Amino acid sequence: MTITIVGIDLGKNSCSIAGLDETGKVVLRRRMQPKTIPGFAAQLPPCVIAMEACCGAHHLGRLLTEKGHEVRLMSPEYVRPYVKAQKNDDRDAEAIAEAATRPTMRFVGLKTQEQLDVQSLHRVRSRLVRARTTLTNQLRAILLERGTIIPQGRCKLEQAVDALLADADFMAGNRVRRLLFELKEEWIDLDRRIRALDQEFIEFTRKDAATRRLASIPGIGALNATALVAALGDASNFDKARDLGAWLGIVPRQYSTGGKPRLLGISKRGNKYLRTLLIHGARAALPSLARSQTSLGAWLRGLLARRHRNIVVVALANKLARIAWATLRRGVTFQPAFATVPTG
Repeated sequence: MTITIVGIDLGKNSCSIAGLDETGKVVLRRRMQPKTIPGFAAQLPPCVIAMEACCGAHHLGRLLTEKGHEVRLMSPEYVRPYVKAQKNDDRDAEAIAEAATRPTMRFVGLKTQEQLDVQSLHRVRSRLVRARTTLTNQLRAILLERGTIIPQGRCKLEQAVDALLADADFMAGNRVRRLLFELKEEWIDLDRRIRALDQEFIEFTRKDAATRRLASIPGIGALNATALVAALGDASNFDKARDLGAWLGIVPRQYSTGGKPRLLGISKRGNKYLRTLLIHGARAALPSLARSQTSLGAWLRGLLARRHRNIVVVALANKLARIAWATLRRGVTFQPAFATVPTG
């Protein structure tokens, strides 16, 4: 029995394993706990081990790489077409192994522990920001039910709440007044925790060379730079800059048939968090870049003259993603004078 490729369907308590030989025939089926997989893999000759890129896959992949195996991670979306009828864990493991043999399959690069740590910080910050948004919306609703309408904007809401709480006659003796004080304290605590994480990202950017180079790009601050490095590493998984833009979902979605090209809105595929950060960064950098006397500035002014501003922002976000790819792959700092107009 010669096993050339192993497919592992990961689970929290139980994993299914399927081993294929040179002809693609299933010659091994096992079920075991995740903690026993490294010991099992140590008994196998060096081979390809394939898994879906899910929670725990990067950690296990690093352990298997140390055993001398080649680890291939794939998006679950690309594995799904290889699952045969009557889906179960064994069929999933077989489909993972079969998908990894395809020459056109796209694989996910293994992330280091430092990359995963930075991603965890970003996910916690994103959850705190959502919690703060939910809290402020609830504050507005509570005040609106009592006839107090506050204009849009976080600063205006904060000033209005502080003014109302400073007024001793506002809902004096009412339980809701105490509730507003409690919500205000929760708001302050969320702001403090978010600022602390932001400061961590700034310190990381100062110490890491790759994030410092990314931060030199207009619209790419410490938050965007650390998120990009955590998700992309050195961007070696992308052969071209346009591949990164497509992976982020900021390129037109294509629905062509009969030789007639048809481009729709952006595809919104890939990492939603990164795409959001890039678009916000592009929106902030657009005014200054559009005034610059560079080819990039001329391109932006031409776009603004004929397209909606939001479309220009997304186009600039795509351009910033391409610049970020070049910065990571070539190890250079952004030079505004050499920023060229994107093609294709």
